[in-house]
Amino acid sequence: MSEFETLTITCKDGYPLAARFYAANSAAEAKSYPVLVCPATGITTQFYHSFNLWLQAQGYAVLCFDFRGIGKSLYGPLKHSTASIVQWGQYDIPAAIDALVDKTQAEKVILVGHSAGGQLLGIVPNYDKVAKVVAVSGSTGHIKGLKGRTKLLAPVMFDVIFPLSRLTLGYGPTSKIGMGENLPKDVAKQWAQFCSKPGYVINAIGKAVPKTEDHHKQITCPITVLWSSDDEIATEVNVKDLIRLYPNAKTSHKELNPAALGHQAIGHMLMFKRSHQNLWPMIEQEIASIQ
Repeated sequence: MSEFETLTITCKDGYPLAARFYAANSAAEAKSYPVLVCPATGITTQFYHSFNLWLQAQGYAVLCFDFRGIGKSLYGPLKHSTASIVQWGQYDIPAAIDALVDKTQAEKVILVGHSAGGQLLGIVPNYDKVAKVVAVSGSTGHIKGLKGRTKLLAPVMFDVIFPLSRLTLGYGPTSKIGMGENLPKDVAKQWAQFCSKPGYVINAIGKAVPKTEDHHKQITCPITVLWSSDDEIATEVNVKDLIRLYPNAKTSHKELNPAALGHQAIGHMLMFKRSHQNLWPMIEQEIASIQ
């Protein structure tokens, strides 16, 4: 049997997304809800493959996808992509939720979002199909709350590199600085805009997102953020900045200490790496707490 099934998910606006569906291991205890893994900015499904296989072995059905303009959901030259972060929240995540519900006939899904993948529920129209959010390294990424090297790099990337590259290249050149795949120009632009003030995507409300499509106050599902003390983006202040956006949800956050867990570093990206698979049961514990 193949490890996963390759799918094409069609969004409300007609955009096709490349996705992988990992059917639950029938030998494991059946779980009530399947898991939707939503990637970080510029990160593809392959990055989460080992983690998805592990969840599959625990008895979960798992769906993971590439956001529009990223990986196999990019069609044609990157400079021609019109993808945006707002579209990820309003079209891509909703389509993935519906696809997973259709595949499993479940009532709801657990959303495991990495970074940006766990920061957009407030503009997802079918948020009521999400039973819980486990936001790994989730925060608003507010530039004033960053620390370390990232605090120095971010202003240069947002205020200099992205505006110049938009004019010269037609996209955000993030791959050369080790921040995932190159980004569609409007993804790069919104990333800079959203992180320039507290609240991340809340800064799009009344602009790119109509006020009637702001669902933050309507969301009541539990939201838990797992973050590491050495994360330069999802710092404590930025994590708290994210969860304050959901006043009617039961929110919590848990800080991981790399040394206490046997690692030199965890940071923003390593929690899904095979080298850090001893952390995966901690993520699964949060997933299972809603079962």
